[in-house]
Amino acid sequence: MKEKVKIEPIEQHVIDIVRKLRRNKRLRQQDLARILNTSSSFIGNVENVHNPAKYNLKHISRLADYFELSPRFFLPEYSLSEKKELYSYKD
Repeated sequence: MKEKVKIEPIEQHVIDIVRKLRRNKRLRQQDLARILNTSSSFIGNVENVHNPAKYNLKHISRLADYFELSPRFFLPEYSLSEKKELYSYKD
């Protein structure tokens, strides 16, 4: 059994926000890959807890454009490294 890859709380926050948006808009991983000009396997890797792949600022900018949101929407209000107790995600 594979171990969960250690990922920074802020990175997981962004992944969770994007996954939630994708599901709420009924987009497939393939659809998101087209938006980000990447492969659907990359999206699958980002959403897989056993893989260290993650979104970068260019991805966040493209997602903000597509969803007509501010890039700030994808980031937490507070630093998660200092205030980890504030971060909890429920799907």
